[in-house]
Amino acid sequence: MKQNFVRGMAILTCFLAMLVIVGLAKENSAVKTIELPEDNPTAKLKPGPGVDAVEANCTSCHSTDYIVRQPGGDTQRWQDEVNTMIKVFGATVSDEEVKVVVNYLANSYGPAPAKPQPASKPTPGAPSPKEKSQPR
Repeated sequence: MKQNFVRGMAILTCFLAMLVIVGLAKENSAVKTIELPEDNPTAKLKPGPGVDAVEANCTSCHSTDYIVRQPGGDTQRWQDEVNTMIKVFGATVSDEEVKVVVNYLANSYGPAPAKPQPASKPTPGAPSPKEKSQPR
């Protein structure tokens, strides 16, 4: 009789433990969502051919801030950036859409304008610009 009681308690304990495990598993398997904050209004994408493809393929993972605040780049730089998003971060963009996205980014956020060159240093003994412009 005692043996049946012990066996029954062991079965009951196992059953309760399984219920707890199943309950915890269900709680952890719920779909989790995140909500991104609204984009900064100054981070609007420039209008142009391909902007819809960028909005559809890029902004599902990151905000437009991440795009518009990048340093400008040519087609190869943007191609490398898009490839990184696909290979490293798992972005799912078709080959056709990649071309559209890269062209848009290169045309809208192309290379940064060249920085002005510093003024050349005067040659020793040469008149300064002020001396050249003053009447004698």
